[in-house]
Amino acid sequence: MQMENKNWHALEPDAVKSSLETDTTSGLSKGEVSSRQEQYGKNVLPEKEKTPEIIKFLRQFNDILVFVLLGAAVVTGFLGEYIDTIVIVLVVTIIAVVGYLQENKAEQALEGIKKLLETKASVIRDGKQSQVDSSDLVVGDILVLAAGDKVPADARVIQAEKFKVEESALTGEATTVEKKIQVVPEDAVLGDRKNMIYSGTSVATGSAKAIVTSIGEGTELGQINASIAEVETVKTPLIRQTTKFGQTVSIAILVISVVIYAFGYFVRDFDPIELMLTTIGLAVAAIPEGLPAVISIILALGVRNMAEKKAIVRSLPSVETLGAVSVICTDKTGTLTKNEMTVKQVVTAKHDIEVSGSGYAPDGDLELNGQPFDLDDDESMIDLLTVGKTCNDAQLYEESGEWVVNGDPTEACLLTLAEKAERPIERLNVISKIPFDSEYKYMATLVDYKGERMIFIKGAPDRLFDMAEDTEFDRAYWDEKRKEIADRGQRVLGGGFKRVDASKETVDHEDVENGITFLGLYGIVDPPRQEAIEAVAACRDAGIRIKMITGDHKDTAVAIARELGMEVEGALEGKELTNMSDEEIKEASVHNDVFARTSPNDKLRLVKGLQQNGLITSMTGDGVNDAPALKRADIGVAMGIKGTEVAKEASQMVLVDDNFKTIYNAVREGRRVYDNLKKTILFLLPTNGGQALLVAMSILLGAAAPLSPVQILWVNMVVAITLSLAIAFEPLEESTMKRPPRPANVPLLSRYYIFRITFVSILIGGGSLLINYMLGDFDYSTDKLQTITLNTIVMAQLFHLFNCRTELAPAFNRHFFDNKIAFVVSALLIGLQLFITYVPFMHTLFGTAALEMQDWIYPVVFGLIVFVIVEIEKAISRRVIGNKDIH
Repeated sequence: MQMENKNWHALEPDAVKSSLETDTTSGLSKGEVSSRQEQYGKNVLPEKEKTPEIIKFLRQFNDILVFVLLGAAVVTGFLGEYIDTIVIVLVVTIIAVVGYLQENKAEQALEGIKKLLETKASVIRDGKQSQVDSSDLVVGDILVLAAGDKVPADARVIQAEKFKVEESALTGEATTVEKKIQVVPEDAVLGDRKNMIYSGTSVATGSAKAIVTSIGEGTELGQINASIAEVETVKTPLIRQTTKFGQTVSIAILVISVVIYAFGYFVRDFDPIELMLTTIGLAVAAIPEGLPAVISIILALGVRNMAEKKAIVRSLPSVETLGAVSVICTDKTGTLTKNEMTVKQVVTAKHDIEVSGSGYAPDGDLELNGQPFDLDDDESMIDLLTVGKTCNDAQLYEESGEWVVNGDPTEACLLTLAEKAERPIERLNVISKIPFDSEYKYMATLVDYKGERMIFIKGAPDRLFDMAEDTEFDRAYWDEKRKEIADRGQRVLGGGFKRVDASKETVDHEDVENGITFLGLYGIVDPPRQEAIEAVAACRDAGIRIKMITGDHKDTAVAIARELGMEVEGALEGKELTNMSDEEIKEASVHNDVFARTSPNDKLRLVKGLQQNGLITSMTGDGVNDAPALKRADIGVAMGIKGTEVAKEASQMVLVDDNFKTIYNAVREGRRVYDNLKKTILFLLPTNGGQALLVAMSILLGAAAPLSPVQILWVNMVVAITLSLAIAFEPLEESTMKRPPRPANVPLLSRYYIFRITFVSILIGGGSLLINYMLGDFDYSTDKLQTITLNTIVMAQLFHLFNCRTELAPAFNRHFFDNKIAFVVSALLIGLQLFITYVPFMHTLFGTAALEMQDWIYPVVFGLIVFVIVEIEKAISRRVIGNKDIH
């Protein structure tokens, strides 16, 4: 059963059946299925233990800035300022709730994709064939498989008809593997176990029956899944930066607060309790408590935008990491290429014919020197097309506007080739045939053609060359032609025929050992996606290197890389990488862009090498064998269509359409998100700096506190949840994708950002203090004076928002009205300020008072002054430093 670890490939089918106590005709009974499920569990991979919802919520408080705020809440509680305590705790709770909700949204999006990709399995139970959920399979079930099916569990093949399986998800090998029922040696490696099929692979052609031998974690796939847990996960750049930023800010706030308290107590002789409250106000003013919530919201918007662009991101910080990616390591098949085999060249004894169009849709022509090719000029071309269409088990048909293949993709492209001819090519009735066999490497069919009985044959050129040696056949010429096609990275097939006696009714291998007339060669390629070519060029403009890491042959990889516009000099193969030291891998990972015939370990070593060079690395993959590299990468990107569940679990992003351009679009969105995060910090921190300066200066000057802690908290939160959100919706600036990726160790704030934040903090804090000091001579109550000061700071930030929508470009430009949200939140902020200023219960909570109309002159005029001065500073900075030092 499941617990037995037998070498099933080394046993005869009857021995497997007997050992697993099943019947190949009637299958298991319902009672036996229930018993085995109870004993051995479901056919599912063990999932990571789910984090309890309460832990997820509490995790949102794990931030050093939040700890400082909670400390302030505790102190105000001890001092009896309960309203302050309640407001601070409420603000911290809102921050946690926002983060928790956004994390859940990202998880739900991925769960939705999982449900779309759940599979069914055909089994025989109680003598009847039926469909069941793959998760309900048990050891001993009799599987019935056909072309297109996903293999749901490890199983021993007991019956096979032209049965081929695509095992790249497990082995990384792109070609299909023919499966048979014969016993193989006990020491056979995984790829040589021709009588076994494995969970996570898929059926390419034919049909089969198989006995399930392992399910869930007992499968080969399950064992690899268990090993992934050992791979170290790397922290994202944003988490590293914000953690360091939070630590720096917290230490600075605590040091400054202690110094200011000491100065107020020993020099200014303040009352200790009053001074403590004012110092707490200073700490609260300096802490950007709204920043974690705003970062979560900006990242969540990025997640939503990426989902609309067919990229599902599993964790919020991964959105920003994409914007920092400097290297994208990608597979070739289906990501950079269409995964649709296409005949690009046909060679006969007379002509080299080019074939236009790509994919399975019969859109294209046969061309000679750029002109349409006339089939009447070469009868052997008609024969070669007829051989390709007749000596063929695939089916090609149109369904809902899409061309669908049933069978081997290489055979399907020969059907498409025939449809591109200027006249109909007949698919002849097959009297007898020899199916393709990997041992013989050809397929042969017995047909009636042109009034004669013939054997059509199609297969590996070398095999067909041997069969044609005793006819008028120029092997040197055809060897040269085969090499020319192969050097272009194309797979080469040959076609021919042999005339036989009209009475012949069957065909066998002896009939084609010699005497065939060789007709010509087909050059077949999996063409690159046009959008991938454009995306690779765009990545190059953005300073992002593309590394092709594929299991395919070197010639094919180099040819496709060249078409994509990649650097192909120094392409390496897996066997060369295996012999390299870690230091050599580190060098090769940077200097080479094409890696062919690679193993899972090669991919993992290359990713580590790139990271050791300080490069933020993205890795794409779809197979179980890709999972360790996906998990190790800064951004692991799994394929949504052909990707295995293990690959998706190990990754941070899932592509719904398996398209390389989607990765580029995600990088664009990542850069937009990062730029908007920086702009948000550029906008928010002067609020904190200005208020902190206002409070600190009042203590140093021995004046009354211009704002209370809860008023400061109101300013911080109301600005954060309104105005700063507008920046999240700012579109990508035109120059963003022309910049190189930022280095992995770049600080969150550049020198220019530090200057700008300091400058605006002094401007807002100093200006507000000056207004507060000037109005102190008038007959204003403390509540009213504080209300004017509060509105002065808020209005300054409102006007400053429009400064920060661009980093250095003028605020008034042709995109000024593009972001409608900026105007909506500005109106909302004004509404909130009127609310706190004129609603009586807000007066009780926040110590505010109603203002006269003329009192609003000070906040509004000061806001305009801030806007004009910052625009002048931007103009000067634009001339002096340009863009070179702002990032």
